[in-house]
Amino acid sequence: MADATHDAVRAATHEAASAATDAQRADAAAATGIFRSLNFFNTRLYFASLLLSTIGSWLQLTATSYLVYRLTGKASDLGYNVAFQFLPMLFLGTWAGSFADRYDRRTIMLCTQMLLAVQALVLGVLDLTDHVSLPVVWGFSFFLGLVGAIDNPARRGLITELVPASQLSNAMSMNTTVMTGSRVFGAALAAVLVGPLGTGWLFVLNGLSYAFMISGIVGLRKSEMVPAVKRPAGGQPVRDVFRYVRSNRRLSSMFFVYVVVSTFAFNYSVVFPKLADVNWGSDDAFGWLMTCTGIGSIVGALVTARFPRVSLRWLVINVAVLGASNIAVAFSPSLWWAFVLCLPLGFGGAAMIASGNAISQQESPPDMRGRLLALTAVAFLGSTPIGGPITGLIADYVSLEWSMAYGGLTCFACVAVLAWWWR
Repeated sequence: MADATHDAVRAATHEAASAATDAQRADAAAATGIFRSLNFFNTRLYFASLLLSTIGSWLQLTATSYLVYRLTGKASDLGYNVAFQFLPMLFLGTWAGSFADRYDRRTIMLCTQMLLAVQALVLGVLDLTDHVSLPVVWGFSFFLGLVGAIDNPARRGLITELVPASQLSNAMSMNTTVMTGSRVFGAALAAVLVGPLGTGWLFVLNGLSYAFMISGIVGLRKSEMVPAVKRPAGGQPVRDVFRYVRSNRRLSSMFFVYVVVSTFAFNYSVVFPKLADVNWGSDDAFGWLMTCTGIGSIVGALVTARFPRVSLRWLVINVAVLGASNIAVAFSPSLWWAFVLCLPLGFGGAAMIASGNAISQQESPPDMRGRLLALTAVAFLGSTPIGGPITGLIADYVSLEWSMAYGGLTCFACVAVLAWWWR
């Protein structure tokens, strides 16, 4: 009887140990999988809401490019439009990051998402009633940028409250996947719907899509969130983040790449409408070019999400991919070749963005995450008011092909400088 009891206990112990081992193996697999950060309810809800809302945002961005190009036919006007949209990020982005580090990010996002919805709906009504003009579009783009400058660091900073620190790199890459992947659906929908519906209804659809993001923020489980480390009041929060970046060689290298490459090599949305119209005979192809770029972006972001820790080498490799793709797309002999070459263009760009976001969080103190994310956004988006108009002017008055290709040469120059710096 005692032997039977002993055997039963030993069997139960062995079964429990086996189950524990299986659980550990499952945890290890989850900790190294591409989608490991989606094991958490809050990240699943947040990224699903973000995906649906951002599809609407790409509807509006694509529709705005269609509208501006059809109003004037000038790439330079498209460049000025993106300048107005991202000018607030250049001047307010770092301050907004400090604001996001100091106050509740969920509350900030609820306010900004509501304002963004109102902006889209009003622009849609003006377009549908034939009260839209180029200055009106520029004014709404500026307002979009103003609210977006405050929303961006809060939105990305909120991700740091959804997962433990060990999953941050993956969560930031998943964020890039969602943001770039939504371009596939948003741009494709715009290309399909702009003909039968017109641009006005696309703006209205975007305004309605913000309901997904607002409901997602409200539905987050507070009990499962990682407490945010708040920045104390006072001090010099903006100067502190600049000092920290200067003292960290990996961060300073990453920001150098971000500023230069983003200024000159990420302006294809300015060039594509005219390039598709003049060289390939169809301005309607603009949406499909953005869709192909988005497909490549999904792959680039997901590949980056596989790495437990992202290296600066991976970022530099993808800068080179982005540079080569800019040149190749610019001189594509046909529209179909352009579709194919937009895949590595999107891959290199998204992998670079995801790498920069991951590196900024890997190197960040907990109370500085919002400010570093904001500084990353300033480096990436805040440079657009400079590069966008330059690219548009080159396309209109110098060379349509070289308005993209010069950005590719800039990428290779960055790679050479970093190779010399880190030798």
